[in-house]
Formats: sequence, structure tokens, C-alpha cells
Amino acid sequence: MSNTDEIRWRQRLENFGKALAQLGAACDKADYSDLERAGLVQMFEFSFELAWKVLKDLLFYEGHNVKSPREVARKSFEMEYISEDDSEVFLDAISKRNLLCHTYEEEIARQAENLIKNQYYPLLQRICDTLETKRDSS
Repeated sequence: MSNTDEIRWRQRLENFGKALAQLGAACDKADYSDLERAGLVQMFEFSFELAWKVLKDLLFYEGHNVKSPREVARKSFEMEYISEDDSEVFLDAISKRNLLCHTYEEEIARQAENLIKNQYYPLLQRICDTLETKRDSS
């Protein structure tokens, strides 16, 4: 693959790291107003989008042409960028993304908060750590 493909995944990783830091700060709050909870969900959406796209870019750089988030999750597991358990959480996040849009419904918003803080943010942090290690070793 070309040098621009390598630059692309590294740049996307940098942006992912920045978004993830903001998500981490949002997850550190104990209580949220409705607006803050909506912001938490939005930060998750940005971070998740960057996570699957940086994995997609890395896989493309390595010669794998995957298109959808589900394909990226499966191939990332196959390439050992994420564990089997993490691939299941990743696929769960994909399936629940539409649910998370309904933050105007209090019960759904609280479920989203719980999922993001306890499952999805830790997953995204593990992905980021793995990719940063890969970047630093090459």
C-alpha cells in the first residue's frame, strides 16, 4: 500500500485519540443533566465512528478491503486487533447506535449512559491503546 494510506490511518488515529479523551472526560461525571447526557451520547457517536474508521484505514493499509463497521469488527478480530469479547461489544454498539439517538426518552438516555460508561468507552480505550502500540512499534 502507499505511504498516503499509512499517513491516513495514523492521522485518523490521532483524531480518534482526541475524541476519546473528550469522551473520557464526559464519562468521568457522576451525574448529568439531560443536555449533558445528550452530549455524552454525541461524544460516543463521534468516537465510535472514528474507531471503526481508523480500524478500516489500518486494515486497508495492510491490504484488506472491508467496507462496513461489521466487516471491520470481524476482520479486526481475525487480525487480533480486538479480542473476541471486544468484537461482540463492538457489534453490540453497532446494533444499538440507533437506539442511542433517542436521548429525549429518559429511560433510553439512562441506558445509553450506562452502556457508554461501562462497556463502550472501555472498549474504545482498549482499541486506541492497541492501535497506538501498533503505531509506535512500526
